[in-house]
Parts: sequence; C-alpha cells; structure tokens
Amino acid sequence: MKTAWYFLFFILFYTRAAAQQHALVLQSDFGVKDGAVAAMKGVAFGVSPQLPVFDLTHEIPPFNIWEAAYRLQQTAPYWPAGTVFVSVIDPGVGSSRKSVVLQTRSGHYFVTPDNGTLTLVAEQLGIQAVREIDEQRNRLPGSSASYTFHGRDVYAYTGARLAAGVISFDSVGPRLADTVLRIPYRQAGFRNGIIHGNIPILDVQFGNVWTNIDAATLAQLHLQYGDEIRVRILQGQSLVFEGIMPYVTTFGAVKQGAPLAYQNSLLNLSFALNEGDFAAEHKIGSGPEWTVEIQRK
Repeated sequence: MKTAWYFLFFILFYTRAAAQQHALVLQSDFGVKDGAVAAMKGVAFGVSPQLPVFDLTHEIPPFNIWEAAYRLQQTAPYWPAGTVFVSVIDPGVGSSRKSVVLQTRSGHYFVTPDNGTLTLVAEQLGIQAVREIDEQRNRLPGSSASYTFHGRDVYAYTGARLAAGVISFDSVGPRLADTVLRIPYRQAGFRNGIIHGNIPILDVQFGNVWTNIDAATLAQLHLQYGDEIRVRILQGQSLVFEGIMPYVTTFGAVKQGAPLAYQNSLLNLSFALNEGDFAAEHKIGSGPEWTVEIQRK
C-alpha cells in the first residue's frame, strides 16, 4: 500500500513539475555535423530533465542575422505564451554586443545577442521588456574560461533556467530600455498605385520568392483572382527581374513552368514557377536589400 502511495505521489509531483515548465525552442547557424547543438541540449537537460526542448532550425546560413530574425517571426506566433526561444547567430561573439532576453507583449521570451535578430519579433509581437543577461548569475558553472561558445554557456543555460522556472524573468539581469537593435528594411506600403515591399526570405525547398506584402496592403490594388500584375524586383538600385504574371490561388492554376503570384502560408504575396524554381531561374535572393514593386497590369 505504501508503495502505491509513493508511486502516486511521484506521478503527481512529476506531472505538476512538468506542467510548470515551458517549451525551449533552439535556433542557430551551427548545423548538426558536430556536437554544438547536442551540447546546448545537454546543458538544458542538466537544468531540468523534464524540460521539453525543440529545434526551430540549425541551418541558418552562417552569420545571417536577417534570416534568423525572419525564422523567429515566421515561427513564434504559433507557439504558446511562455515559450522561450534561444537564437544563436552570433558573429560578434566576444565583442561588446549585449546578451539579452526580450519579453514580448504576447508573453514569449527570446534569448539572443542583441545584434538585429530581434528586429521582426519586436515589431510583430511588441516589446514588453528587455533585460541584459547577468553572466555572474546566469552562466553555466565552470565555463568562465570559455569565450567563443556563448550559445552553450550563456544562452542555452539562461533559456533553460527561464523555461524550467528555475529563474524568473526579473532574475535574468538588469532591465534595459525597451528597445532592441533593428535592421532597416523596406516595409510594405502603397503609394500612387504601386505597392512596395521587401523580399525577406526564399522558400528554400522550392525556390518560391516570399515578400512581406500582407493581405491588407495587397487589397489596396483591388485585385481579383485571375488578374495580372506587373512585378519588378530590385537588389539595391539594380533591377533584377521585371515581368507580368497572374494573381491566382494556387500553383495548378497556371501551366507547368509558368509564373504566378499567390498568397503563401503566412498570407503574404509570393511569386513562383509552377513546378519550377523562380529564384534560381531569375537569380533572385533575399534580405534587407531586396525590394519589390507591384502594380496592376
């Protein structure tokens, strides 16, 4: 009988402890060819073996802060409040850049260098507060002699402690001004019959070109499905592509190999070739310097 009560107590305690924890979601440019990601997960496991740990991606191109910013924006709204994201794309490791935790108005947390990675989630989810990580209190014990793996020693450790409830947000470190470093880019807008926007990312698997032109901005052209639009894509001041394509609901609405404009899974305007690679065909990239202009034909 006592054994049964001990077992029940253990189950209740374990369930309650697990319920008090939030998911930890990891992102980096480390890849998975070596042990870097596993080391970060080992640190998290050391904080709490019950902590649910997930991968966003570890295939961010090396040092590409902008793409890291976009992947956070793309993913975070689909995770519940309380989720802790650790994002480590850190070409300035060891420099004077700050290590911070952003608390958004949506109740999510982002643990990362303040190097532009927070540009889009700060805009999308709002800034509730920003704290600098106090590495005297929130650093993996025994790691003080390590200067080049803050992803393991500072970010994974702090993120895991925050997600597991070992520390509160107030215990992360001193509060900073409610602002983060932002990367400038062309926001979607409508003027004189033309919509302007940015190409933040490519659909890397299929070569589709995604823009930041949302449904509300696109509606200002008063398009109907089947209407044709004129599209101009620029890198800086250089025109890379100009063409006409139909605005349709899905790829099968045009012939194989034909261009189309459609709304992607985030309901942003995108361009594609049906069963082709639009980006490769027209040598189009993505990032803050890539812009797009569209208008009715």
